[in-house]
Amino acid sequence: MEKKEQLVGIKSHLEMRALDERPIQEFEDESPFSPEADARKIHPMHEAQPRSFSGGSEECSIKRVCRSLKVVVFTNKLNLLMPVGPAAIVVHKLSGHNGWVFLLCLVGIVPLAERLGYATEQLAFFTGPTVGGLLNATFGNATELIISIFALKSGMIRVVQQSLLGSILSNMLLVLGCAFFSGGIVFYNKKEQVFNKANATVNSGLLLMAVMGLLFPAILHYTHTEVHFGKSELALSRFSSCIMLLAYAAYLFFQLRTQKNQYVPYNEGASQSEEILDDDEPPEISMWESLIWLAILTAWISVLSEYLVDAIKGASEAWNMPIAFISVILLPIVGNAAEHASAIIFAMKDKLDISLGVAIGSSTQISMFGIPFSVLVGWIIGRPMDLNFQLFETATLIITVLVVAILLQDGTSNYFKGLMLILCYVIVAASFFVHIDPASVGQFFVLPVKV
Repeated sequence: MEKKEQLVGIKSHLEMRALDERPIQEFEDESPFSPEADARKIHPMHEAQPRSFSGGSEECSIKRVCRSLKVVVFTNKLNLLMPVGPAAIVVHKLSGHNGWVFLLCLVGIVPLAERLGYATEQLAFFTGPTVGGLLNATFGNATELIISIFALKSGMIRVVQQSLLGSILSNMLLVLGCAFFSGGIVFYNKKEQVFNKANATVNSGLLLMAVMGLLFPAILHYTHTEVHFGKSELALSRFSSCIMLLAYAAYLFFQLRTQKNQYVPYNEGASQSEEILDDDEPPEISMWESLIWLAILTAWISVLSEYLVDAIKGASEAWNMPIAFISVILLPIVGNAAEHASAIIFAMKDKLDISLGVAIGSSTQISMFGIPFSVLVGWIIGRPMDLNFQLFETATLIITVLVVAILLQDGTSNYFKGLMLILCYVIVAASFFVHIDPASVGQFFVLPVKV
């Protein structure tokens, strides 16, 4: 019996010694919330511990939400304009002054469009280059597409056509011109900046294809050579839109798969306040946060776009300004504000390939995706949206594409090329300021009758 007690004592001593020799880290690694610890829980006092863990999780979620709000809403100085959007709704409800409502909506959409591009950029970190390129195609020009859809629902087909056309002209002349001019001034001592000529050639070819799609319905209309008057033009537009969408899908595959080393996916909605991002830099928000912000920003842009479209007619009358000028010049400048800023920043960093992706790539998206998409949406909702953009607008687009294609063919840029593009845009803006669209006169205005 004494031997048995001695053996027990020795065993207890060895166990205590082994316990003492265990590293302290092992005790730290034993979590009270592990499965082993849960199995040893007998006393009811231990049941309060999981509730404290749940409280910590809720606190962590609140911190994450606050951090996401800080990153998306409060880190960009342009977001100081966000309260202008709700102010537009208040003015509409209280006074109904369409001029002020239109102006406030224009200003209020600018920071939302920039943040939409930022959220798309963050989501692209998790999707890879292929899906990221598709996201850029979808959300890069989301503001213009949302405005177009609301205008289509209101029957303002000419506003849709002219705003999409204005987006192409703004990107090709104003945005690209400012990028070339800014880069040329910064690198004045350097003779010329260079860019990938092959990429610019492909985009120029797609723009010429879009010109072809818009030209033939206009020629068919003005030569009165339709087989079925009033129907052939619309049928040709819908057929051509399907072909253009197919060509744009093939272009995305070519850019992101076949030539993925040559055609690097670009980020069209880069924030104007941030520095150029390295490829290895981690995302600032998570994938689900990006998706949630995309939904919130898209919904808010949709609300302001509805007020904006409803106020176009009143703003035109209040400001004594043609609808064509508002649609072609003012609306696209707001929609392209983020692209404009980012293209200039990239050019000043001597990254002209990205600037071209922002400016010319965005024009390609609108011409080969935005315009055909609007035609098909009009077909679905019963609006006769076609590709006949009228003679004046079609001629403006043809000349613009030719001028830009000629300036890009040598693969170099300087401040003088940028200045030429900016001055060309000034001429276009002045032309639309004195242009009264005959197709929209009866829709928006009552012409004075001479007595």
